[in-house]
Amino acid sequence: MSERSVSETSGSEKPLSEKPLSERPLSDKPLEGLSAIVTGAGRGLGRAEALELARLGAAVVVNDFGQPGRDGSGKASTGPAEQVAEEIRAEGGQAVAHSGDVADFSQARDLLTLATTHYGKLDILVNNAGILRDRMVFSMTEDEWDSVIRVHLKGHFNTIHFAAAHWRERSKAAGGRKVYGRIVNTSSEAFLAGSAGQPNYAAAKGGIVGLTTSTALALAKYGVTANVICPRARTRMTEDVFAGFERPTEGLDPLAPEHVAPLVGYLASPAAERINGQLLVVHGGMVAIVERPRVQAKFDSKQDTFSYDELDALLTPHYADRPPGETFAAAEVLGLKRQ
Repeated sequence: MSERSVSETSGSEKPLSEKPLSERPLSDKPLEGLSAIVTGAGRGLGRAEALELARLGAAVVVNDFGQPGRDGSGKASTGPAEQVAEEIRAEGGQAVAHSGDVADFSQARDLLTLATTHYGKLDILVNNAGILRDRMVFSMTEDEWDSVIRVHLKGHFNTIHFAAAHWRERSKAAGGRKVYGRIVNTSSEAFLAGSAGQPNYAAAKGGIVGLTTSTALALAKYGVTANVICPRARTRMTEDVFAGFERPTEGLDPLAPEHVAPLVGYLASPAAERINGQLLVVHGGMVAIVERPRVQAKFDSKQDTFSYDELDALLTPHYADRPPGETFAAAEVLGLKRQ
């Protein structure tokens, strides 16, 4: 494990207990005795999520590559991850910093190794790391496409891959019994509603939903759940998106990341054991559960297969009265707000 990508604390933390949660006394810290990784946790949403998990009792590995640009530009730095880890420790929690790039397969392995060696095991994985390189599809370069897919989608896969292998091995060592595992992935309303200027970002976030539902089914037998959130928050990545939304002079900003963090803490907890493979939109004191797609209409060929004329006779009138802007995208999610 390279010194460049890992920063250890003083080493005072001890491996966390493997005692089953059902045998532990009730506590106001539902994540006590559990360890967590939060990627992209040096700023914004990831920082709020890491602080919330620590507040709920989890020992946290704070991961952030530390590049200053929201497009992934600039020199990587240990500073952001170290600062958040120190915030947690200053409040009496356990935290260690990791400044590796989760989109790099070997550095993602190092991240999981740090969690399992430092805390003895991994229980919670929160994937949040990402960048933006917005452009209309006809103007987007190959690098702008590849870089966003790499950080968001491959970054999620890399950490899930190593976490899943860890939980599978733990289950095997326990004679096939279920272990404790929680995955919370980060998608976006850009995927749900369709974002014209973000084809790379929308595609990556849609891919994360598919990755999550696949993972949820694959790991359920080991006791692991995987869910995905679509958060809305004022962060470094969204500073221009929400530039026209004024901050309130009093009270918590409706776009504050702190509105999102409690849902992440809940999904990471024992209370959420029956929630698996779900998609939730969260922001500003509101959580919305998004229903899975449903079949809207079905047509059967009267021959062995369809002909052009038969499809024309069936599909053309079906779509004749549809609003021209209506697509598979669910733009109505953008209007969701706390009542």
